[in-house]
Amino acid sequence: MPKTHRALTVVALLLGLFLSAMEMTVVSTAMPTAVGDLGGLHLYAWAFSAYMLASTISVPIFGKLADLRGRKPIMLTGIALFLVGSAACGQARSMEALVAFRALQGLGAGAIQPMALTIVGDLFDARERGRMQGIFGAVWGVAGLVGPLLGGAIVHWASWRWVFYLNLPLGLACAAVLQAAYHERVEHHEHRLDLLGAALLSGAVLSVLLATRSRATGAWAVPAALALTALFVAVERRAEEPLLPLDLLGQRIIGVASATGALVGAAMISTVTFVPLYVQSVLGGSPTTAGAAIAPMAIGWPLASALSGRLLHRVGYRPLIRGGLVISCLAATGLALLLRPDASPWLPRLLTGLYGVGLGLANTPMIIAVQTSVAWNRRGVATASTMFFRTIGGTIAVGVLGGVLAAALSGGAATPDQVEQLLGPERGLLDPALVGAVAGALQGGMTRLFWAAAGITGLALGTGLAFPKVVPGATGAGPVVGASR
Repeated sequence: MPKTHRALTVVALLLGLFLSAMEMTVVSTAMPTAVGDLGGLHLYAWAFSAYMLASTISVPIFGKLADLRGRKPIMLTGIALFLVGSAACGQARSMEALVAFRALQGLGAGAIQPMALTIVGDLFDARERGRMQGIFGAVWGVAGLVGPLLGGAIVHWASWRWVFYLNLPLGLACAAVLQAAYHERVEHHEHRLDLLGAALLSGAVLSVLLATRSRATGAWAVPAALALTALFVAVERRAEEPLLPLDLLGQRIIGVASATGALVGAAMISTVTFVPLYVQSVLGGSPTTAGAAIAPMAIGWPLASALSGRLLHRVGYRPLIRGGLVISCLAATGLALLLRPDASPWLPRLLTGLYGVGLGLANTPMIIAVQTSVAWNRRGVATASTMFFRTIGGTIAVGVLGGVLAAALSGGAATPDQVEQLLGPERGLLDPALVGAVAGALQGGMTRLFWAAAGITGLALGTGLAFPKVVPGATGAGPVVGASR
């Protein structure tokens, strides 16, 4: 078997993660303009929720397949699905089509990021993984700088559709380098995919999202969500190869990391989704300005992640996790308190940057602790399970908060059609009084969203306080719990 070229493999993984980083800032920058073009404001949040739901469901499936069939074929499959979905998003002619193609794109994304992190876990030991976070963090920083500026320029000079086409050359380059450089020896096993579990979980999450559409829908959707969740747990307990191994959650490290990650994901994705919409609709900013409002988060996260990786073996896991969550909680509260129609464009940039610093400090030690708490043949599913909770938290939060915003606008001073006009090129032709009324209606609804995100971040801090003491650098079946850090 050819020997793996670690340097080129890392290059391929960096390209794959660059796709994920660009996706966060570029698509968030383009979506307000896409709504102005296609209409369908009521589906704005669904364009994000469909993507995240598909990736949420596929993450644990791909994680299990990676432990059974190898990391490389799963990574390549994920890249292929992501690129097909990206090309289809660029061709969408309605918001309904865009939502559907975003789901296809999300299926591929469910493999890319967890597989990249898992391969790094295979190639490097615990101490080296901390240093590698600095390299991977630099890529997130570059993407955070380039993404909003490039996305805004594309939307302004070409079309929001080219934001999706941008993924194609990067994805093809990633696949080509990975195919040539990465080689692994894998024992092939017979396996059974937990398709029933995946279907039940999808139904439960969809029911939660549908419950926000109206009281009549909620009357049946909420009981349906509870019933499907109970059935999902029952199926997982009996499945030979469960979608989500419940025994892993019984380990305190993984259980606390998963719960914290779900809340962090909910707050983070909500911020990334709705801050650009606020800047472009209420503050009247351009697509570039809207993207720049969240770019500091994508920069602060990797810089703090790199610092966290270097400090991990000096100060331990818990101080970094707790300190990072405190910073994020303060930033989220600042957004809810200070973001007003007369706010400076620098305010959301400062606060989202601070938010990213906190998340970067906390996320790195949680992932490394999870990876070092299990053996190799469970590292893929353990990593994917952690990612699973972060994305499902974001999926549910964006969908629910999108429903809250739609409810706030219904019957008020602004209609969805007027908001779509506010986001489109005809904004300058509207009566200034109408612009003020519509922006004011959005202000009231979105302030509620930011307070909800602040509350969720506070819950994440409370959960993170329960993270156990762990000895840095411990490997094998699990790190030593009960030490001083």
